[in-house]
Amino acid sequence: MNLKLYVWRQESATAPGRMEQYEAKNVSPDMSFLEMLDEVNEDLINTGKEPIVFDHDCREGICGMCSQVINGIAHGPEEEITVCQLHMRRFKDGDTIFIEPWRAKAFPVLKDLMVDRGALDRIIQAYGYTSAHTGGVPDGNAITISKSKADPSMDAAACIGCGACVAACPNASAMLFTAAKVTHLGLLPQGREEAARRVKAMVAQHDKEGFGNCTNHYECEAACPKGVKTAFIAYMNRELVKALPKAD
Repeated sequence: MNLKLYVWRQESATAPGRMEQYEAKNVSPDMSFLEMLDEVNEDLINTGKEPIVFDHDCREGICGMCSQVINGIAHGPEEEITVCQLHMRRFKDGDTIFIEPWRAKAFPVLKDLMVDRGALDRIIQAYGYTSAHTGGVPDGNAITISKSKADPSMDAAACIGCGACVAACPNASAMLFTAAKVTHLGLLPQGREEAARRVKAMVAQHDKEGFGNCTNHYECEAACPKGVKTAFIAYMNRELVKALPKAD
């Protein structure tokens, strides 16, 4: 099939951006979206033009680097997948596709479809870890963690830090990401001791980075490729309210 693409092009972080039109020809429905862009780039290179810059790594739906807004939807029209797992069978011959980078103050565009998502790393650095010395790895059955805590902790840990929640939120909030990291540690015994310090530090860094607040639009949950739920934001808010009276 043949497709018309409108792609955001921007030479650098300080240069003005623009949408440019390209043709994607003889696209196989079995291609992934990134493979289609690879073919477009091959054609651009063969004609002496600058290829489209976009982030990617594992191409297995694990790393979350393939951050693109496709036809106005973070990661594209399919639910709970990343761009690299979106296949061209989802589109029809003659379709027009608009491809843009994440849009957020905290995610400055570096070039074309690539943005700087270092703000999420700095939220993790603020306290997205546990400093408890746990020694050697004990037998799993020896750790008494109830299923009611273990299951949601694992669900929160599914977050891959792609930033789709930020791109989808009208406030450019990273609350879903921050809440997932706060929750998956806070529910477990290893992370419970530092829970108060953790939630205060991570939320403070979230705000410092310029992300907006959550106003319950639920777009983050709809866009999340791993199905992380907004219930974790409620958990984080409760943890924050409990932690605020405590001294560090």
